[in-house]
Amino acid sequence: MTIDQMDQNTTMAAYLARSERVRGCLVGGATGDALGWPVEFQGLEAILAAHGQDGVTELPRRAGRAGSDRLAEVTDDTQMTLFTAEALLWTGGRRSEVRAAAHAAYQRWLRTQRLSGPEGEQNVGLLGEPWLYASRAPGNACMSGLRDHPELPEVAPFGRVGVVNSNSKGCGTVMRSAPFGLVGVGPEEAFRLSAEAAQLTHGHPTGYVAAGAFAALVDRLVSGEEPSAAVAETIQQAASAPLGAGTETVEALERAVRLAAEGNAGFDTVERVGLGWIAEECLAIAVHCVLAAPADPRRALTLSVTHSGDSDSTGAVCGNLLGAAHGLSALPQDWAAGVEGVPTLLRSADLLGALRLA
Repeated sequence: MTIDQMDQNTTMAAYLARSERVRGCLVGGATGDALGWPVEFQGLEAILAAHGQDGVTELPRRAGRAGSDRLAEVTDDTQMTLFTAEALLWTGGRRSEVRAAAHAAYQRWLRTQRLSGPEGEQNVGLLGEPWLYASRAPGNACMSGLRDHPELPEVAPFGRVGVVNSNSKGCGTVMRSAPFGLVGVGPEEAFRLSAEAAQLTHGHPTGYVAAGAFAALVDRLVSGEEPSAAVAETIQQAASAPLGAGTETVEALERAVRLAAEGNAGFDTVERVGLGWIAEECLAIAVHCVLAAPADPRRALTLSVTHSGDSDSTGAVCGNLLGAAHGLSALPQDWAAGVEGVPTLLRSADLLGALRLA
């Protein structure tokens, strides 16, 4: 074997490893979303009473359209993640168009929440997929921000309050933002693109900084960084945000890391991290669960949804991180194979993995 052949083999191996992580990120997010959706809005005691002291350990399924397959439902978390991916793909690789493309894509998602299914001749791309028209408790800020701002709003400088839902830092900014970390632009640019797109619906600096931190962390993980090191670097990055805009995100992530290091990976500990309704806590819970169960993705996902808060979003973000860190094959295969929309998720992942923004 020549040196050139060795280099080619190394390059191909690196590409395949990254592709596996990109696929794992999107499918993992949908898996966590589907696992947590049925227990969202339930208290921890009620969840344990219904599912047992081990928490949520089975993927709930529904009858498929053909009456034979049984698939687990996803929510707006997975829907909006796919529309984020579509936005990036529809830029044609032009980085300057990402924010406008994201706004247009989220407006298309808003259409799915108003209609029962595809209508007319304009239903290209994701709008042509009937399963994406389900409305399952979508976030108020996402809905109102898009409804009230049909035209592309101005972006505020980092650290300043945005013009859309200026007081909102809900987790809707984080749960949709993994694709910004999957296009190989590096953690700094992934942070910027994600944070600017987050302002389309949430103007509180913590809301968009947490989204930026999440995308940067995903970028580091799909590039092969070890989770603990990637989290530490992301904390430093968030801490450098102007005007102290990263303070709440840093505090939440540091709490998540500290509690994971205690070695008591329990549901009560997850609730000490937060409940996930707000952006920094959603990200922190996901990080905590990844670090608290480093060798057991199934346990990490169970931890991420078995609590009294926004279980589908924390499950989705945890699944994104697990897949980005360990790849598709490391996910619980019985769960990952039972989630609706997997063919679309895999197709989007492969297209994203090949995309290069310039």
